[in-house]
Amino acid sequence: MGLERIGAEDVWQGKIASVRIERFRDEKGEEYSREVVSHPGAVGVVAHDGERLYLVRQPREAVGEEALLELPAGKLDEEGEDALQTAKRELAEEIGKGANTWQHLTTFYSSPGFSDEEVHVYLATDLYDERAEPAEDERIEIETVPLSDLDRLIRENRDAKTLVGLLWFKAYIQQA
Repeated sequence: MGLERIGAEDVWQGKIASVRIERFRDEKGEEYSREVVSHPGAVGVVAHDGERLYLVRQPREAVGEEALLELPAGKLDEEGEDALQTAKRELAEEIGKGANTWQHLTTFYSSPGFSDEEVHVYLATDLYDERAEPAEDERIEIETVPLSDLDRLIRENRDAKTLVGLLWFKAYIQQA
């Protein structure tokens, strides 16, 4: 399949995303356009201490959830910070932990039908206490879940990055 991007026009700019109209030409020479939500990208962290997984509950107003259970996560929104540095910062900010061992599990598109957001998922182990200030507008509750409850956690979860991260983690520990 041939696909040529032939132009783009920014139509809206917000604090966490923007929207543009992109124009394409296919292999038959036909032109069409798509609305694209542009996002700087994000990270998610599967953090465990050998016995428990560390997750967060927080309100997600866009989907009407008062306390959605998620991996510690955040946007790639700091100038000059790569995905791993963002993951380290977010882990400290959201659950007050650092990790001696980091491993990249996967990178995926969160919703490629309309957005260019990529989410980088890391595994963080050998945890230790870390001081960091959470963002002013975050309302986060830390929740630990025994590793033995991983299957239940996967079945009950509704957050995409958390499901991807937990499924990759499950595959990782089954191969170890």
